[in-house]
This record gives sequence, C-alpha cells and structure tokens, in this order.
Amino acid sequence: MRVVVQRVTKARVTVEGETVGTCGQGLVLLMGFGQEDTQADVRYMVDKIVNLRIFPDSSAKMNLSLKEVAGSMLVVSQFTLYGDCRQGRRPGFSDAAPPDKAVELYNEFIDMCHAQGVPVETGCFQTNMLVEIHNDGPVTLLLDSKKEF
Repeated sequence: MRVVVQRVTKARVTVEGETVGTCGQGLVLLMGFGQEDTQADVRYMVDKIVNLRIFPDSSAKMNLSLKEVAGSMLVVSQFTLYGDCRQGRRPGFSDAAPPDKAVELYNEFIDMCHAQGVPVETGCFQTNMLVEIHNDGPVTLLLDSKKEF
C-alpha cells in the first residue's frame, strides 16, 4: 500500500464539474494498493497517518497529529502509484491490485479512519477526477506499508 500524504489548508475533488469531496485543514491522501496488500497493511497505514506529527505546534515545529489539530482527510484512490517506469516509456501496472481488491481495501481504510473519529471525504473510485490541493508548507510525504521507501 502506497500513500502520498500532503498537508493542506483545503482541497477538493471534482468529477464532471461537480464537487464530490472536500476538506479544510488536514490531509490529502493519494492512495494505491498492491497485489500483496492485506487488511494488516490498511491497519498499519491508518495508525501511521492519523498519528503522524506533521502539523505545527505553537513553536512552529511539526509536532502535532491530524487528530490533535482536529483536521479532516480527503482520500483519493490512485492506482498509478504502482506504475513501474523502469523499462520503456510506458508505465506498467502489473503490481497494482485489481479493482475489486483495491476498492475493498480502500473502503476498509476509510471505515477505520471514521472509527478513529477522523472526518473523511473521498473522490470517486475508478473515475477520472480533478484534484485541487492547497499544499501547506509544502509538506508532502511518501509512505509504503512494506517500508520499501
């Protein structure tokens, strides 16, 4: 499971001109799932992300988590995080989970975040979306549940 985490002041996702998800201060997560990912990967990522100390405290030091700042989350599926560009000029996606498995894990992630009291909105799975991100800092982190990077 791979996630691009971006600290934002606000963000939104639109599909065919209609806003389908928004968030204020919080995180935008661009999320992809691999062939070997399981519910254990989802649990690991939920715990890591909701407790990641990347928001500034009163001394402007990154020391507060999403939960501590009462932030929200916008979660966007992005299978292209598993694009392999090492050979040729066209990415290969053979390491990406098939859509039925990915959507199941995606929904589990969202449910687990809700269970932790985190407000979550989403894009539309398997849909062409426009994502507007007001990256704060900018702060952008790459997470991988297999700890490959």
